[in-house]
Amino acid sequence: MVDSRRLLLRLTLFSLLLTSTFADDDDKDDSGGLQRDPKWAHLKDLHKALNLCKRALLWGSVASVQKLGPDQEVRIFEQPGSSICAAFIANNDTKSGQTINFRGHDYNLPARSISILPDCKTVVYNTQMITAQHNARNFVRSQTANKNFNWQMYQEFVPTQLGSMSKEAMELYGLTKDKTDYGWFTTTIELGSRDLPMKKDTLPVLRVASLGHGLLAFVNGEFVGAAHGSKVEKSFVFQKPVKFKSGTNQISLLGYLVGLPDSGAYMEHRYAGPRSITILGLNTGTLDLSINGWGHQAGLDGEKKQLFTEKGSKKVEWKAPSGGPALTWYKGYFDAPEGNNPVAIRMTGMGKGMVWINGESIGRYWMSYLSPLLQPTQSEYQIPRAFLKPNNNFIVILEEEGGDPKNVEILTVDRDTVCSYVTEYHPPSVRLFETKAGKLKPKSNDLRPKAELICPNKKQVVAVEFASFGDPFGACGTYDLGNCTSSVSKEVVEKYCMGKVSCAIPLDTPEFEKNDACPQMKKALAIQLKCAFKN
Repeated sequence: MVDSRRLLLRLTLFSLLLTSTFADDDDKDDSGGLQRDPKWAHLKDLHKALNLCKRALLWGSVASVQKLGPDQEVRIFEQPGSSICAAFIANNDTKSGQTINFRGHDYNLPARSISILPDCKTVVYNTQMITAQHNARNFVRSQTANKNFNWQMYQEFVPTQLGSMSKEAMELYGLTKDKTDYGWFTTTIELGSRDLPMKKDTLPVLRVASLGHGLLAFVNGEFVGAAHGSKVEKSFVFQKPVKFKSGTNQISLLGYLVGLPDSGAYMEHRYAGPRSITILGLNTGTLDLSINGWGHQAGLDGEKKQLFTEKGSKKVEWKAPSGGPALTWYKGYFDAPEGNNPVAIRMTGMGKGMVWINGESIGRYWMSYLSPLLQPTQSEYQIPRAFLKPNNNFIVILEEEGGDPKNVEILTVDRDTVCSYVTEYHPPSVRLFETKAGKLKPKSNDLRPKAELICPNKKQVVAVEFASFGDPFGACGTYDLGNCTSSVSKEVVEKYCMGKVSCAIPLDTPEFEKNDACPQMKKALAIQLKCAFKN
């Protein structure tokens, strides 16, 4: 039986391992099903390392924690009187690496990392010293698919008076009932000349306080603006100056959702849609429209006509694109991209909306939602190849905010750029060890740190895009030279790797030792290779 204290130690340990090994929530495969490294291989190596420790973890009778420094500790699982012992040394310092002495041996640990010692002596895995190769995703413009989309547009009908009347605007989840993202709200007001500001450069302000997720506003059929909340704060306030006219004015609000609640308590009490609607800046004061009487409609007219299908698209008259107005449908055709790689679409020039391929939705896009670096949080969106025909694939885009599809591109996706970054501090690969008769044994006499790379799908190395033995920095796809690099770095890597499916380059290769640019420092080897099928 495992007592509760040992169980708690193990659960805490595994939590630390997972959070220090995987600081983000990326899956081991990307959206196109391509293997994402080092995520996939590093997880595989972690599984192997824990397997080497399983006797100590499952049957060790003593589990303890020892402090080795202010932010350093070791968790030990062992069976006294036997060789069964496993240690997990942790450096919780988030800024600095540390050299830690444990049972008479020194171990180098990077910041915020854990080393696994299946025999309490030999490091086979460190959560930050990644021996597994890296890869980078490449987007390649398809020559076949981008010849000519022949885009056409149709502007969505904006309703001004709807049935299904109620005193207040309905709650948006209740209105849409998970059948659509969109819900219309309409109301009518009468304004006299004395209500409107006398100065021509002064306009009343339409203010809408919404519980989420987003909103487009139209006055007398004209688009006046859009607003949205965030993942953290769904509620937001839309506020725009609007040119009202003397007489009857129609206000149309299109509320939209970006999904249902995915977790948390009281999900049935999550609400969305406009709650308070007012007009500020009138001569007669603020006009509250919250209980003015509102008409409702779930969904767009184009959704009901199924404009995203070839049959449905024939129900309306399309024209050549012009001006990129808000709430517009675009249609076009393209041929399937060459090859068998995954396919994506890059939505350059668009704002926010949805995409259909041959009548099948591939989901929402949101190019106008920018990161702190003022770049779209996502530009490329996957198209399943199963949706495609060899020729004349029907594409429909619903653009909410206004955009121009002329720069939309069809891409193929690969992970044919493979990389390795290994330092002289790196432990040997965990794949070089096994347990025999309860003891940790090396499978090979050669336990030197190596940069090991393998091309996907039996492709071959066709180019060495970067190689540096010294102090390179960066990440796969963006490596750069440091202050010290061996002059023969690229030549050595080409010798070991060119034309091969896989290769391994030891860090103590004689060529590197003869051309050591900085013998006084511990060095790293960074490599970036390009893989392809040879013609």
